[in-house]
Amino acid sequence: MTHLSKATAAAGALLAAALLTAGPAQAAPDLTRDGDHLYLTVTTGDGHSGDTRVTLLRCDPPQGHSRAAEACARLDAVGGDIARIPPARGAMCPMVYLPVTAQARGQWNGRPIEYRETFANPCRLAARTGPVFALDG
Repeated sequence: MTHLSKATAAAGALLAAALLTAGPAQAAPDLTRDGDHLYLTVTTGDGHSGDTRVTLLRCDPPQGHSRAAEACARLDAVGGDIARIPPARGAMCPMVYLPVTAQARGQWNGRPIEYRETFANPCRLAARTGPVFALDG
């Protein structure tokens, strides 16, 4: 055996010993699944000016705004698909044009969620999406 191969064999033996004494390998944390969460944005106005409210809704445990528990339950009932939330029965909204745009981006049950819709006014937003975009506390 040459001097180089003896050194390589010794290094290999040291590496094997280190691996055997290190214990079982630990799985790396799964950073791709951060639980059910949605970045919610509500913008009032026509896009040229307006008020924007933003929050992060987390659902384990529910947090993010004052109706987070209700919002998480409603989202859970529709698998995170905001468009499938049933509209409120008997909701009567004024015929006033004060546009409001609701956006959601995040993940639910490991699936990406993207939602954006503009409503004629905040009442119609609330009637259509329930507590999900109720960001005013």
